[in-house]
Parts: sequence; C-alpha cells; structure tokens
Amino acid sequence: MKLTLGFSPCPNDTFIFDALVNRKIDPGALEFEPVLADVQTLNEWALEGRLDITKLSFPAFFRALEHYTLLNAGSAIGKGAGPLLISASPEPLSEEDINNATILLPGANTTADLLFSFAYPAAKNKQHTVFSAIEDNVKEGKSQLGVIIHENRFTYEQKGLHKVTDLGAVWEERTGLPIPLGGIAINQSVKRSVALRVEELIRQSLEYAFARYPVLPEYVRDHAQSMEEEVMRKHIDLYVNDYSRDMGNAGRNAIENLQGIFTQIHHIAPAEEETLFL
Repeated sequence: MKLTLGFSPCPNDTFIFDALVNRKIDPGALEFEPVLADVQTLNEWALEGRLDITKLSFPAFFRALEHYTLLNAGSAIGKGAGPLLISASPEPLSEEDINNATILLPGANTTADLLFSFAYPAAKNKQHTVFSAIEDNVKEGKSQLGVIIHENRFTYEQKGLHKVTDLGAVWEERTGLPIPLGGIAINQSVKRSVALRVEELIRQSLEYAFARYPVLPEYVRDHAQSMEEEVMRKHIDLYVNDYSRDMGNAGRNAIENLQGIFTQIHHIAPAEEETLFL
C-alpha cells in the first residue's frame, strides 16, 4: 500500500522522517511517497484533504477535521519553542504601539498567527508571507514588526533585529501548557489499522534518528540548503523531543486548549462529537 507523506524540508521534519522514507527501517507492506513543501502549502492542501499523511499547523488541522485525524507521534510540541515577535528597533513598544503597527506573519492558518492573535487580539494590520522572508522584510523596513518561526529564531539577532515578545512564553504563562506548534495528521480514508501502523513507524523512524544523534543524516543536510550545522542541531533540539515520540495527555490537553482559543478568535462553533486524535 502506497501512501503520500507531506512534510517540510526543515531539519526537524527531515530528521523525523529520514529513516522512514529512505527505508532505514522496515515499513513492511507500506510504501511512502514523500512530498516536501513549505508549511503554508501543506496547510492549504490539508484543507482539500489532498495527502494521505501530512505535517500541518494546528489551526489548519482545526479547519480540516472533516479530512484528518491527528497521530500521536511526530508532533512539534514543547516549551520555550514558540514564535517570536521582532522589530528592527531596540526601543520598547507598548501594546497600543503593537496593535497599530504593520505586522508580517507566516500564513493565516499557521500556529504563529494564532498565538500572535492570542497575545494581541486587537492588532489591526496583519499581513502574511512565507516565513523565510519575514526577517529581511522587517530589517529593510517593509514591515514594522514580524513574527518569526523555525530557524529564524536563531538568526534574527545576527541581522541586527530585536525581540519584542516571545509569543510562546505568553501562551505558557497564561495556560501553563506546552506550546502546540504542528502535528502529523492522517486522512480519515486510511483504515485505522493502517493509521496505527503508520504512527508506530513514525515513532521507529524517530528512535532511529535519536539513536545516532548528534550525527546529522545526509537527508537533513541535503534539504537544509545553506543552514549551518549548529543551526540545524538547534532547530532539532528545539522542536523534536519526547512529545514527538508521543504527545501524551499534556500534549493533547494543549491542543484542545488551542482549539478552544481558535474557535473563540474565529467565532467558529466546534462540531459535536468531533474526534481530534487517533
């Protein structure tokens, strides 16, 4: 049985899926067709139910519940790992300043966008672009503020940019929960027995990678473009952890709380008896 598997070229994803897609572990009767794309593209495809298995941001998942169920393995959930609001100026900003500034964010269905709205619900001037362009746009003055994710957390200071707010810290302080950033979901057209096998294979693939870390697989290097090895490892250390093995009760609780905030912000009534998790 062949299954399409979508994930990003970021080091945390390629680290998790390397052993699975490159058959370093035995997938048995299953075959996986990797589809690498940026998270916003994966989010858009998820709304269409295009892939069998996909990485996606949690707001996109909440919009795609008719198509997908969340696997317990492979998620990016953690502490101290949230998006950052940054500025080109070191001057402190008031909440009113932020509410009236132009703010550049990753896609509208990203967790970064939702966590920003959670921290600053009155912000008026939100714009969206691909996450990798936000640093330079803020540095060049094309946007007053920006929300950065992924490896940009480790490079913005080198570019002379300044942290305004750690949006993950706001979430942790207000909820006491780990930060749910992204998950791995499986299409509801896939039989439950197969879904459970996929979940176990993702866990085995991650264990294979962890057993050899800090050695980086070539698969990670090949897709990290010009990223320095130190940044690759920081990226993996931040986003791949025990929650990636199994989100557990704490992870599920965090996701359910995030869904509650999502429905409040977007004025969406949750469907009755909806199932989030496999």
